[in-house]
Amino acid sequence: MDDLRLLAEARGFFTRADALSRGYRDGDLTAAVRADLVVRFRRGSYAFVDVWRGYDDARRHVVRCRAVLRSLGPGFALSHVSSVLVQGGVVWGHCLDRVHVTRLDGRSSRVEADVTFHAGRLTEDDVVEVDGMLVTRPDRAAIEAASLADGERALVVFDSMTHLGLCTPEDLLHRSDLMADWPNTRRLHIPLRMVEPGADGPGESRGRWLFRQHRIPQPVVQHEVRTPDGELIGTTDWWWREFRLLGEFDGQWKYRRLLRPGQDPGEVVFGEKNREDRMREATGCGMVRLIWSDYSRPTVTAQRIRRMLGLS
Repeated sequence: MDDLRLLAEARGFFTRADALSRGYRDGDLTAAVRADLVVRFRRGSYAFVDVWRGYDDARRHVVRCRAVLRSLGPGFALSHVSSVLVQGGVVWGHCLDRVHVTRLDGRSSRVEADVTFHAGRLTEDDVVEVDGMLVTRPDRAAIEAASLADGERALVVFDSMTHLGLCTPEDLLHRSDLMADWPNTRRLHIPLRMVEPGADGPGESRGRWLFRQHRIPQPVVQHEVRTPDGELIGTTDWWWREFRLLGEFDGQWKYRRLLRPGQDPGEVVFGEKNREDRMREATGCGMVRLIWSDYSRPTVTAQRIRRMLGLS
């Protein structure tokens, strides 16, 4: 199946029609699935197992998007969460089982198999092309995706899209005004006013949401810590200047990002510990670190932060 693998490498998947046109039979595809060589991730669409298993949920969703648009043909644009992910944005907590599309002809919405068809008028200015796929513009896609979520998940989307430079906080506010009559958009006013383009990842955005929910002062985001002679020691995720406290979110993705090929993970952890020590020494500040599980016990986590800030 080398010819199909080459095709899958180019776009992430191959179709039943692709296989049949190259002389394979349905029985060959069935046998390949049973042999755990390929996976059928939607009707008529296949990916090679060794590649598919290496994808995270977001990457799998993008491949599904491409497969869905190919099967639907012209007349559709990816929207909502699907548009956000195709443009490189990050989401947290959204269901990625369904691909979201909006019809260019303005027909009514419906749900069908693994696709949600949304109603909504699209003009030429509302749609852009990304990697050969039509998608709703970044600001619109962010509001669309946020309308399907609560405030915390909305903030993650807004921070991500602005951090990438795909839109500005002002763009989001303007688009929100244009979409004020859409379902569930009026409740987005809080996350819209919390947008921080400096936030680098969902862990940081969720932290700021927790701070707000528990009346903890909002910190400076992505604060550079330098030595007296100006050397950059590191950039801390949060900084409460008046309380002399630095804050970091530690997610596994962070350490994977820092890990160089062939490097011992222990070296990365040691390097991070050394960086933290130097930042505390340079600033005379304390340090609080949060991990994913801290967000599952928000009250306890908030109490710990408040104690470190001297607020309780």
